Amino acid sequence: MSSGRDHHTARAARRPLLAAAATATGLAWKGARGGVLMLGVAAVLGGVAPVLVAWLTRAVLDGIGGGTPVSELVALGAGLALTGVLSALLPQLEQYLRAEVDRSASRLGVERLHAAVDRFIGLGRFEDPHFLDRLRLAGDSVRSPAEIVAAALAVARGLLVLAGFLVSLLMLSPVMALVVVAAAGPTLLAELALSRRRAGMTLDITPAERRELFYNNLLTSPAAAKEIRLFGAGGFLRARMMAERRTADRARRATDRRELVAQGGLAVLAAVVAGGGLVWAIRSAHAHALSVGDVSLFILAVAGVQGALGSVISALAGAHHRLLLIAHYRAMITAEPDLPALAVSRPVPPLRRGIELRDVWFRYADGHPWILKGVNLTIPAGTATALVGRNGAGKSTLVKLLCRFYDPTRGAVLWDGVDLRELDPRLLRERITAVFQDFVEYDLSASENIGIGDVARIDDPGPIRLAARRAGVHADLVALPYGYDTLLSRMFMTESDRADPRTGVVLSGGQWQRLALARAFVRDARDLMILDEPSAGLDAAAEYEVHAGLRRHREGRTSVLISHRLGAVRDADSIVVLDGGVVAEQGSHADLLAADGTYATLFRLQAAGYTGDDDAPEPGRRMDVVP
Repeated sequence: MSSGRDHHTARAARRPLLAAAATATGLAWKGARGGVLMLGVAAVLGGVAPVLVAWLTRAVLDGIGGGTPVSELVALGAGLALTGVLSALLPQLEQYLRAEVDRSASRLGVERLHAAVDRFIGLGRFEDPHFLDRLRLAGDSVRSPAEIVAAALAVARGLLVLAGFLVSLLMLSPVMALVVVAAAGPTLLAELALSRRRAGMTLDITPAERRELFYNNLLTSPAAAKEIRLFGAGGFLRARMMAERRTADRARRATDRRELVAQGGLAVLAAVVAGGGLVWAIRSAHAHALSVGDVSLFILAVAGVQGALGSVISALAGAHHRLLLIAHYRAMITAEPDLPALAVSRPVPPLRRGIELRDVWFRYADGHPWILKGVNLTIPAGTATALVGRNGAGKSTLVKLLCRFYDPTRGAVLWDGVDLRELDPRLLRERITAVFQDFVEYDLSASENIGIGDVARIDDPGPIRLAARRAGVHADLVALPYGYDTLLSRMFMTESDRADPRTGVVLSGGQWQRLALARAFVRDARDLMILDEPSAGLDAAAEYEVHAGLRRHREGRTSVLISHRLGAVRDADSIVVLDGGVVAEQGSHADLLAADGTYATLFRLQAAGYTGDDDAPEPGRRMDVVP
């Protein structure tokens, strides 16, 4: 019964490897079919050539001692020379073909990987460290998918060489042939075990490598350079980085030591077998049982069999290791949707009535604290709704639910009465524009930084410039060295550009904030506008100007505004105070002041920060507000 289970387990373990092999082979075949075929031809020639060299050598040596005519010897020598030339050229040709196939297959594999990642609906997987580790391994493995094809062809070539030399060896000494082959068994088992261990080690050290990369990027990042130097944190971060490097190196060293012991022992075994065979051949030649040519053929055959077995085993072990890694790539491209998706989604109609959160509960994972605890909220169409509350109250989480980056753990978010889970998420997001608090500063031109908000219009300067004017950043962009075409980065420069200060420009924080607003504005005529801290980092005059422009822009539109600066939300149609994961208060600015609750306390506290009023009431609970 146990052996049946073991057989079933082994067969189940082989299935992912076979699927990974099919994936890698499919990439190579689809990416460079001609190159794969040429590699196959080269592998056959490479398998025949060494055996042909051995037999021609035997014929020449025996011919010299046996009185063979000079013309025949010259012909044999010419054949030997030509075969040698072919053997010398084949590795170079194979290297070129492998590189060509690898480039084509890798290009196709990387495109498919990122297309698969782009199909993920939400954000959950991008906030999962285990997923990020697998994604990194998938990206690394698919950069050389043709290695699997190369390994398979190396096995085929090795088997051809093995068959040729083994037949030769059997003709001379069947016993020695069996001894040489039997000695290869432990080598094969050991190499496969080592490849499994190395693949497991690669997965184990991925978190440490990712943290090392994080510290390395931090230490070389222009954005972090000011704080690291001011706070003297370079040594601390460097120590952290080197600790992660040492952790990974310890794991690699342990694996390398195992390989050293195993492969060293196997090399000694191979040398003993070869030495014993040489002694037998010398004794047989002395007894006239073998000719000089036979001895040379025997020596070449033993070396050829051992070399062919070694190359086959090495190729199998390497392929096994690559397949274990490519399994991560296959897992990425065949992954199930991260959020439930209907086979046939409903179209997303224009927002007419509004958005409703009905008894919405949410937490990021089982066992994590609840962020939202039964939120009931209606955002009427055509009105401005403000969300306020202390840090961690759930404001940004609520925005993620509105964009369907996550689904509620319980409850539902409704778009004109239709659950968002029944709508096509891509069509839903076509009806939403947003400025996120953690907006991206793209290393692109100023025009592209705005146009990426609506890639269909990224090459249309009209909407881009109109959006920049609405955001109040047009004058700043026109004044750049190349205007809207100026690269907003100092990350990408050629040597010829390095001395040109106009090559790349770094904007101020406030300018980037306005650019992010323009990115949202270029998505004009959307049904819902989300503004998450849209004026963070702006001075008082710029903040006033931005909010005045926002009031004009969102008039008659459905908008959700999040801000810690309560003065910026006082004109919203409805202000919602989130506290403890629930809606604590809701109403207009005047209504909430009259209610004299949490909002009124916070508003007066902030106002006191501007007026210097020492009689401002103490908040009953700390609300992380910005005066």
